[in-house]
Amino acid sequence: MLFKNIIGQKPVKEKLLNMLQDGRVPHALMFTGPEGSGNLAAAFAFVQYLFCSNKQANDSCGICSSCLKVSKLIHPDLHLVFPIPLSKNVRTSNDLLPEFRETFIETPYLTVHDWFDSLSAENKQPTIPTDEANDILKKLSYTSYEGGYKIMIIWQPEKMNASSANKLLKILEEPPEQTLFLLVCNHPDQLLATIISRVQQIPFYKIDNEDIINGLVDEFSCQPQAAKQAALLSDGSYREAQLLLQHLDGGTAYLQNFRTFMLIALKFDAVKAVAWIDENARSGREKQKQFLQYGLEIFRDCLMFNFGSVDLVRHSGEEKEFITKFARFVHQRNYEKLLEEFNSAFYHIERNANPKILFMDLIMKTNELINRPA
Repeated sequence: MLFKNIIGQKPVKEKLLNMLQDGRVPHALMFTGPEGSGNLAAAFAFVQYLFCSNKQANDSCGICSSCLKVSKLIHPDLHLVFPIPLSKNVRTSNDLLPEFRETFIETPYLTVHDWFDSLSAENKQPTIPTDEANDILKKLSYTSYEGGYKIMIIWQPEKMNASSANKLLKILEEPPEQTLFLLVCNHPDQLLATIISRVQQIPFYKIDNEDIINGLVDEFSCQPQAAKQAALLSDGSYREAQLLLQHLDGGTAYLQNFRTFMLIALKFDAVKAVAWIDENARSGREKQKQFLQYGLEIFRDCLMFNFGSVDLVRHSGEEKEFITKFARFVHQRNYEKLLEEFNSAFYHIERNANPKILFMDLIMKTNELINRPA
């Protein structure tokens, strides 16, 4: 991975390059940022530059032996830890290392949903178990193969259980010589404060729309207007923008599901509600979260439409037509409460709430809110 392949994030890339060129690399860094910000891809670009034997002014060469090994995630001094669907046959990241390499190389802006979807395990809980911490300690006790740094990338350290996290505290504070930890995190608030205190945080932010548009046009040779539409709906996530661009019918599928939900909620048809809930409960947590996020975007555009700010409505085509008809149900007396209920459902889905109970509750509350007079 080259720094030039990281979309946007110019100030962060400059900071990392300065750190590497000045030889001031802390023993533990944490790249924080939302999904789709590129923090995982940047971690590998950072490692590739560190190992590169022919460094350029602002990037690794990309062609030396070390660069090629890092680009394939097979460098002997690069160790990887990532969330796994724990089972009898899968105990640590080592058991899924070939699959992870293949998935990341294909999708550098990888999300946990992408990773678990590639394993057909999206209904399982991602975790970094205690056995993983023991394996980390074992790997880092060995000398490096090529006489330089030993690097441990931990993707999604917030998925560590308490036992795993506590086992790493000592080595994070006093690692072996020339050992570097790179933690790549989306939710630092879910980490132990004692871990956060032992790392230097490098924040990544949502990507500017212009950078996303340029990235999509370069990668897919698409029309700028299509790239702009995807960027506007992506909320600063390059991965989300990729998916929106590649699945142009996805919006229609989301719309059909959202329209069905709202028709059921409007008159509260119990039989149809149970059927809708059963179908969506089987879809997996990530698709359930995407449905809720889509609903939040529709509510926002409805309010813009009602205020006469048609130019700020981000959806187009069939979705925009739906918004013009549905907008009358979203107004100042219920808008904030609708956002609150959908955000609350999103929060609880992330924390493994029972989707059948959650969606039945959401339908009933939505029924009350959209029938509230303006």
